[in-house]
Amino acid sequence: MTETPIRLAVIVASTREGRFGDTVARWFVRVLEQWPDFAVDVIDLREVELPAVQSAAHPKSGRYSQPIARFAARIADADAFVFVTPEYNHGYPASLKSALDAVFAEWNAKPASFVSYGGLAGGLRAVEQLRQVFGELHMVAIRDTVAIPFAPRMFDEGGQLIDDGIVPASTKVMLDSLSWWAKALRTARADSPYSA
Repeated sequence: MTETPIRLAVIVASTREGRFGDTVARWFVRVLEQWPDFAVDVIDLREVELPAVQSAAHPKSGRYSQPIARFAARIADADAFVFVTPEYNHGYPASLKSALDAVFAEWNAKPASFVSYGGLAGGLRAVEQLRQVFGELHMVAIRDTVAIPFAPRMFDEGGQLIDDGIVPASTKVMLDSLSWWAKALRTARADSPYSA
């Protein structure tokens, strides 16, 4: 019997012009092509039309206006998430905070990890802040992440990773862990629907 693939939403967090996130996201999606247990949906926040002013209805109500309803449906469909995020001023992008706050129940009881990038810290300060937010959203932020320091130096002109093995090794560890959590929590949600 073939197991149902894990529906993995890869969320590209930066919406800045000239962002490096495109390169990192394309590399990561190429890596995922080698993992047949993941069915990937790339959600680029630059292409998602989330309004600057959100509806008065609280996200916990589940009553969404368009186009938030389209975004909510994609988040609800996912079994797990990987956030491709930079670190801006020791934090994560405002576009990501807006997306996280736009919906609620659709995030609940699902695992998430990170492919972060930036300067010396490789985006890890943004990741630490996101872990706090994920707790409030009833998400499971797994321990294993991928951090890419000095990201523009780590890729060639064709977008291929130039690395001594640390980033590929941490990517495998993260995806193994994410796969386990996604399967476990999908089974748990099916056996007993989660209510925050």
